[in-house]
Amino acid sequence: MNHYKLLTALLLIGLMAGCSGKKGSDTTEMTVETTLPEERNQVTVMTLEEGDFYHELVSNGKLSAQRYVDLRFESPEPIEAIYVKNGDRVTKGQKLAALSTFRLSNKLTQAKATMERGKLDLQDVLIGQGYMIDDYDKVPEATMELAKVKSGYDQALVQYELALHEYEKAVLTAPFDGVVANLFAKAYNTASTSEVFCTIIDPRSLEASFTVLESELPLIRKGDKVEVTPYAASDTKVEGRITEINPIVEANGMVQVKAAVAEKTNLFEGMNVRVSIQRSVPNQLVVPKEAVVLRSGRQVVFTLVKGKAYWNYTTTGLENAGHYTLTEILKPGDIVITSGNINLANDTPVTVVTNGELTNDN
Repeated sequence: MNHYKLLTALLLIGLMAGCSGKKGSDTTEMTVETTLPEERNQVTVMTLEEGDFYHELVSNGKLSAQRYVDLRFESPEPIEAIYVKNGDRVTKGQKLAALSTFRLSNKLTQAKATMERGKLDLQDVLIGQGYMIDDYDKVPEATMELAKVKSGYDQALVQYELALHEYEKAVLTAPFDGVVANLFAKAYNTASTSEVFCTIIDPRSLEASFTVLESELPLIRKGDKVEVTPYAASDTKVEGRITEINPIVEANGMVQVKAAVAEKTNLFEGMNVRVSIQRSVPNQLVVPKEAVVLRSGRQVVFTLVKGKAYWNYTTTGLENAGHYTLTEILKPGDIVITSGNINLANDTPVTVVTNGELTNDN
């Protein structure tokens, strides 16, 4: 009997100990939960101020030289010598190539002799009409013209001038300082009078031709600065100025624009380029694009007030690669949240991060 009483007592003690342990565990969990700090969103901020906004238009274009000339020989004679090659820089008047002048020289001699005979025939005609050689200045203009035609002097003079011109053009020279291009002819081959012998390009006269939308015309004017970047060399940026706006809107709503570009060694005729037009617009409220988020299809900018984020419906105005202008609601002096705002809601506590460190002033 005593044995059963002892077992019962032991069972009761075990049950009481189990209940006491469970209660202690619950108390510990509740304590941990209540002592965990509330996790806040980390954000960066900026003070909104009025300033200059650099409006940017971006377009695709092509480089071309204002001074660009195709050179041809005027006589189908053998090429005696070529003095330059593609890519060579030349100066105005420098010899590029020369033709064989054997036939040209003979042709010039024959034309000169024919002209001299024509001059003698002209004198005979005038003497026959009663005018002495010393009296040519007294011959009426109509009479002189008739005598020149009758003697064949006019035709002989034209042939001589043509032969002289061809002889002088047997040497091809550069019309201005530039670079040689498209030179494919070979020495000792007969020159073609219809095909281009070579091209001279002045790299100091490069300009970018591009188009802008009709609606963008009010944002540009002659003299505006542009930045030109070749697609083949994206690390090269060259400044330029708008020199020409064609006053015609094309059927597709585009307007042709040209901008003079500063000389650069790695820029070439015909290059495809990206043209960026920047124009300063004063007295604008400017925020980074990251500061503007969408809520229910509307643009929202969060501001920081006493450690909490408050959203403000707003409307953006002008835009460039990294910034918007704001047209309403916010004012100078507002603290705008610029990052960490993707998942924010209104009245959300936030922690400001400055230079990678948390600040206590929230």
